Amino acid sequence: CSRPQKVCLCPFLPVHPLKVSTCLYIIQHPAEESRVLRTVPLLAACLPPDKCKILVGRRFNEDRYPELATVCRNPNTLILYPGAEATNLEEVAVMSSSPSVMIIIDGTWSQAKDIFYKNSLFRLPKQVQLKPSISSQYVIRTQPTNTCLSTLECAAVALSIMEKNKSIQETILHPLQALCSFQLQHGAQIHHSKEHLLKNGLYDKPMPKNKRKLRRMELLVNNIKI
Repeated sequence: CSRPQKVCLCPFLPVHPLKVSTCLYIIQHPAEESRVLRTVPLLAACLPPDKCKILVGRRFNEDRYPELATVCRNPNTLILYPGAEATNLEEVAVMSSSPSVMIIIDGTWSQAKDIFYKNSLFRLPKQVQLKPSISSQYVIRTQPTNTCLSTLECAAVALSIMEKNKSIQETILHPLQALCSFQLQHGAQIHHSKEHLLKNGLYDKPMPKNKRKLRRMELLVNNIKI
């Protein structure tokens, strides 16, 4: 896990990499590399190297990333990005019998949106989303809404659906749960979502002056999907 011995997470990782047929391509915003409490390294430690490939950058074109371009054109490739055009992953998994490739964007919501819309390659695969049925266990980092998940959690849920094996989700979430537990024991505080803070009058930061950001906050308070 590459963490200090005192907070080592290796005992919480699977003894052997999980056997999965689905291959993940994690498209990581460069800013994520400098974050101390990243979840992607834990995800990669749970999977075989050839089933979890991490590409760091903001812009991806066919000339610089020919392998990624080929993957995006593959009819079995999915991209996990919620929106009006996205199909629920459960519906896709029922119809799929062949091994799939899934692309997941790793970054803040604004960073992920920037990567998705400014790279035409990412609009080639079938767009899928997860049903908002679970709350994030990544309680040491503030999420926009109660149902927003970290990259590791998204991958855990998605893989369990694609592989039709619920235990995969439990195995991948195990090191995340341990990470949060360690951090809380060493002084970290539980971070409620921005949605929770706004609705309960607990948001203590200055309200944004930017009208677009202010409108997003109003939608969160009124429980309108954004």
